[in-house]
Amino acid sequence: MELDDQRRVSLGRIGRQEHTRYLVTEEPDGTLVFTPAVVLSELEAKLLANDELVASIMANRADPSRLVTRTRRGRTADA
Repeated sequence: MELDDQRRVSLGRIGRQEHTRYLVTEEPDGTLVFTPAVVLSELEAKLLANDELVASIMANRADPSRLVTRTRRGRTADA
């Protein structure tokens, strides 16, 4: 790969198509390491850090009998 005049390079031919964001670190020898990254809001990060909440969500998703059916206001379940 070669940098252009503005020190840019195209990564179009490498990596996976689903990876669109990367954290880049530089090793002492100048090697650049691209690590796929996902951006989360601060709220999402806080929720995912709550192990009890995550375990509860996973348990509910794994057991369809825990699903709750709801109806819209003014409608019956048959409508």
